[in-house]
Amino acid sequence: MSLRSLTPKPKTLHSFFNSLLRPTKPNTPSHPFSSLTHQNPPSPQLPHLVNEISRILSDHRNPHHDLELSLNSWSTQISPNLVEQVLKRCKNLGFSAHRFFLWAKTIPGFQHSDESHHILIDILGSSGQFALLWDFLIEMRESKCCEISPELFWVIFRVYSRANLPRDAIRAFNRMVEFGVKPSVHDLDQLLYTLCKRKHVKHAQEFFDKVKSGFELGAKTYSILMRGWGDICDSDNARKLFDEMTERGCLVDVPAYNSYLEALCKGGNVDEAYKIFREMGSKGVEPDAGTYSIFIRAYCEANDIHSVFSVLDRMKRYNLLPNVYSYNCIIKKLCKNEKVEEAYQLLDEMIEMGVKPDEWSYNAIQAYHCEHCEVNQSLRLLSRMEKDNCMPDRHTYNMVLKLLIRIGRFDRATEVWESMGKRGFYPSVSTYSVMIHGLCKKKHKLEEACKYFEIMIDEGIPPYSSTVEMLRNRLLGLGLLDDIEILASKMEQSTSCSIQEFAKVLRGNKASVRSRSEYTDIESD
Repeated sequence: MSLRSLTPKPKTLHSFFNSLLRPTKPNTPSHPFSSLTHQNPPSPQLPHLVNEISRILSDHRNPHHDLELSLNSWSTQISPNLVEQVLKRCKNLGFSAHRFFLWAKTIPGFQHSDESHHILIDILGSSGQFALLWDFLIEMRESKCCEISPELFWVIFRVYSRANLPRDAIRAFNRMVEFGVKPSVHDLDQLLYTLCKRKHVKHAQEFFDKVKSGFELGAKTYSILMRGWGDICDSDNARKLFDEMTERGCLVDVPAYNSYLEALCKGGNVDEAYKIFREMGSKGVEPDAGTYSIFIRAYCEANDIHSVFSVLDRMKRYNLLPNVYSYNCIIKKLCKNEKVEEAYQLLDEMIEMGVKPDEWSYNAIQAYHCEHCEVNQSLRLLSRMEKDNCMPDRHTYNMVLKLLIRIGRFDRATEVWESMGKRGFYPSVSTYSVMIHGLCKKKHKLEEACKYFEIMIDEGIPPYSSTVEMLRNRLLGLGLLDDIEILASKMEQSTSCSIQEFAKVLRGNKASVRSRSEYTDIESD
């Protein structure tokens, strides 16, 4: 196929595109998915305002972007509630969100809510701006503009743990008193929980051993640590904690038993866990649905489907329902074992028992159909999700679209794409990339790949660098330099500064834009 038709003399793309796209001016949306205009609208509703300002923050995420200038026309619309909603929406835009917070503070008569202060602490920590975080906290203490609560420190524990800085999380706990907060056992539990959740169990245990004499401990604290050791498959340390807990006379409740049983199972000691499970009744503790679910997951891990269904039958006898996570675990294992019909039966059983399947319940089966190139079954399952009031997510659509393009069913791929908006799903960068990457790899489909790339640009969605480079290489390989220039010029007209900078990548300047992490989205669905 010759792609010279992509470059008629007026600087627009082929008429094939013109039926779907309109020329875009810098500040004019051209597609039904678009809503942004940078004009000052008359008294818009809050959701619309949140969308508009969030878009501006996304478009001005680099330090040299003049964010404040773009925000000034919205100053009369700013309210504490609006700021909260924008900050929540833009948690991943640390630098822009912080600048937005500071800009709002300069508006005469405006005052941030306590919630906005808390959200900004989370944003600063999540973006690694820890020095700014503590400066901000000190300013809060000195100005008394916002109450510094224990919950605020829980956020700090979490951001340090996520950043793999467990010692800093512990130091934050020790600094609570500097800000007028006396640590309680609940604060200790939060610290241990956040450390264990990020696999910093050794640090959690060491700190616990140092401070445990200063707190009145209960089963909850021990449960957190036992579960933490279980998550790294160390049942020996979990066993020591269980023994210590009983020696201290703590009331061993069901959650404590469940934490211990789960740690034993994850450490490969399922038989020992089952023995303790059978002793629970004699200790006056009745197993709950969570207890049985531990064994469901353990038997799924061991690929022992027979034992899984034995546990399910026993739960039914005691009128206990597995949660959706346990059902999903079984459905996924059934599909891995080529038992998709049984997976469907279990899906039906969930609904009959009043357990609402979620996206992952369907996606486990969808993955099977897509791996086996079962187009009709895949599309039927997609329709069933809507019938069952479970809307497909990006993983669902990415899997289905990838299948349809891979086997050359481009007509059905177009139908699925066009149905997404009707179902209330609007594609993000990963779904556009599935289409563009897939079409680029097919003969005579480069033109259509360019169409989806254009729609994405019109939507103001910055592409992955790998997508831009793939499109450039395909066009370059066919000698279509004019088409590269047309697309780059269109990108330069975008309201998104990031898209404008990606125009340089399309022209061959690879160093101009920082690469984004996209492989999880494109390859793993």
